[in-house]
Amino acid sequence: MTHPDFERFDPVRMADAGGNNGASGATNGNVPADQLIVLPVRNFVLFPGVVLPLSVGRAASIAAAQQAVREGRPIGILMQRDASVEEPSPTDLHRMGVVANILRYVTAPDGTHHLVLQGEQRFHVDEFVREKPFVTARVKRLEESEERSSEIEARFVHLQGQATEALELLPQVPAELVAAVRGSNSPAGLADLVAAYIDISADEKQELLETVDIVARMNKVSRLLAHRIEVLRLSQEISKQTKASLDERQREVLLREQMAAIQKQLGEDDGNSQDIADLEKAITDAGMPEDVEQMARKELGRLRRMQDASAEYGMVRTYLDWLIALPWKLPETAPIDIAEARKILDEDHFGLDKIKRRIVEYLAVRKLAPGGKAPILCFAGPPGVGKTSLGQSIARAMGRKFVRVSLGGVHDEAEIRGHRRTYVGALPGNIIQGIRKAGTRDCVMMLDEIDKMGSGIQGDPSAAMLEVLDPEQNGTFRDNYLGVPFDLSRVVFIATANMLDTIPGPLRDRMEIIQLTGYTDTEKLQIAKRYLVRRQLEANGVKPEQVEVDDEALKAIIRAYTREAGVRNLEREVGRAVRHVAVGIAEGSVSHARISVDTLPEMLGPPIFEDEVALRVSVPGVATGLAWTPVGGDILFIEATRVPGRGGLILTGQLGDVMKESAQAAWSLVKSRAEELGIDPELFAKNDVHVHVPAGATPKDGPSAGVAMFTALVSLLTGRTVRKDTAMTGEISLRGLVLPVGGIKEKVVAAARAGLTRVMLPARNRRDYEDIPQDARDRLEFVWLERVDEAMANALEPRESPDQPALPLKAAS
Repeated sequence: MTHPDFERFDPVRMADAGGNNGASGATNGNVPADQLIVLPVRNFVLFPGVVLPLSVGRAASIAAAQQAVREGRPIGILMQRDASVEEPSPTDLHRMGVVANILRYVTAPDGTHHLVLQGEQRFHVDEFVREKPFVTARVKRLEESEERSSEIEARFVHLQGQATEALELLPQVPAELVAAVRGSNSPAGLADLVAAYIDISADEKQELLETVDIVARMNKVSRLLAHRIEVLRLSQEISKQTKASLDERQREVLLREQMAAIQKQLGEDDGNSQDIADLEKAITDAGMPEDVEQMARKELGRLRRMQDASAEYGMVRTYLDWLIALPWKLPETAPIDIAEARKILDEDHFGLDKIKRRIVEYLAVRKLAPGGKAPILCFAGPPGVGKTSLGQSIARAMGRKFVRVSLGGVHDEAEIRGHRRTYVGALPGNIIQGIRKAGTRDCVMMLDEIDKMGSGIQGDPSAAMLEVLDPEQNGTFRDNYLGVPFDLSRVVFIATANMLDTIPGPLRDRMEIIQLTGYTDTEKLQIAKRYLVRRQLEANGVKPEQVEVDDEALKAIIRAYTREAGVRNLEREVGRAVRHVAVGIAEGSVSHARISVDTLPEMLGPPIFEDEVALRVSVPGVATGLAWTPVGGDILFIEATRVPGRGGLILTGQLGDVMKESAQAAWSLVKSRAEELGIDPELFAKNDVHVHVPAGATPKDGPSAGVAMFTALVSLLTGRTVRKDTAMTGEISLRGLVLPVGGIKEKVVAAARAGLTRVMLPARNRRDYEDIPQDARDRLEFVWLERVDEAMANALEPRESPDQPALPLKAAS
């Protein structure tokens, strides 16, 4: 018997025992007669009396087939247990197979090898003899029982009738197969013939092959054939019903419905049914809460009834994928090591002692009460001070996954709560997406730039954040896309912000604010030496032994090329200097370079910032104030001069309403104390006083310049200069009291950075003294003010002689 697919190939002439047709590993000697050459196959079962084609491609299989042809002997066909194994060993093979004759051996023009095999007899492997160059074994051939009892005859007739009925239900059947079934007179032969051609899996066929008892084998084949007949009948009924309900224009829909209906009745593992089965198993393994699992199974039932070509199929499938992918199970949390946490924080950040202490307290509480409702931390401070990296350090210290959600520019509520599934392309919100990205429910989630959310026509995202950041509510957070509650109570939320003013009050109330202020010059130097220089060397491909950076050069960069609360610009300037050196190293002109104060102008250009205090001219009417900005503290000059006029007050320098009111209060206070200060009252009637706060293009506001404005006005009208080494801050009242202000730490750090040695602060701000860095405390003298009289006594230079009058005593003409 031949197979039509092989008629175009020329048979290989095997008379020459030395030829192997390109196969490697052919043996030079014949296999002993008591051994059988074994051919391992994948997903292929041959039955006795059946002729089937087989393609072989592995070198060992080709060698085995050629040796069997060369010796003119049969070959043993054994199926692999695991089809994925490329080079099977004897342990990977079933023990029951079929001895087969090779009717034809063909090599195709493309080099592939094809066999036509005829099954002869079952065999059982007693012992595998060798593996190379091909497998051989000693086997026991199993004789087929020729018993013809009435029971066997009855089963034979029944099976023959079933096979004939199944063939009649098929649309196209080879005539040879029909003749073979009808002409069979052997119960064993008929059972093997039907088993070979019935549409079942290879493992089921192997089970039939290993069933030696003829009665048991015929019973199994009959049951499988009965199921197939039922399926074919249902298929024909469904086909007739579907065709009757549709016209010619719906032919494509007919075919799809027919296919889906047939596959549903068959219960076959086609792509769609297998997909449904995988989804069902994934839902079971996901560990969802009961109500969520009910929702998932309800959607799975809808998916099972849909056509995979419909638009809604993809929407439901995507929804189920999201439900399955979310981490519903709570993982085992590793214990928090407080000592290791301190070590990690110190490794990642220099300074920030108060912040680190609060973080350690936070971690200690989470260790002692893992199931408790921990506060939501919010790191607030200027850019570049390490807010985001602190969150990463907390995740490392807790041994948890870290995920960052950027909220800057978010103006749509759906970005937080997700879109409803009715919209095309709907997705969950950023919170649920972050949870899925982290893959765990107890991750550390950084809500970056929470102060930069804005409301729009799509809603207010800050209002949606109220539930997320409330420990009493976020245990049942409901995303619009999911439509089921998700527990966020085990997520460690950490927010960052530059300014607190733009955060709505209810949202700010849900967070514990931890202020991060700017670094002192000493802290910046240590940060640059420990982190920034090394990071820039690695980023620019320069080895540490090739570049030497002086401490004085780093100090010069800090003071003359950067003016910031953080260290971001400092890192950029260090990177510029390193890149300048990298050019010479890449060209080969230098092998080692040193970055010093003398080489900085060549690398970075002339200094950008100058010491304004040193350049200030000591004249009456100029005082140095302290200001707070979103990027840290800064010094502020108050300049006053008098011009002819009618006693008015002129204010310039982009001052806000509050700062203008401070100037008016200072002016009124000076007028009320004119006699006490020795100022001629006529001076106010015929002169205007002009107060200016440089830089004029920068908007300024706030009450804390009251002391500096009062001091500048008194200096102008009494002719006494203000000490050059002194800066001041504080609000004043019309009674002459000095009231407390905010931002003391930032202002004091700015004074120390500017080279001042004395600061005058409100006495009621003594509580902020502990927040001031130790380096700034060591470099500055602190004067605590209760009243403005103390400010005049400590800020104004004494007159050159005790008899020197206040200037000018006479009014300007």
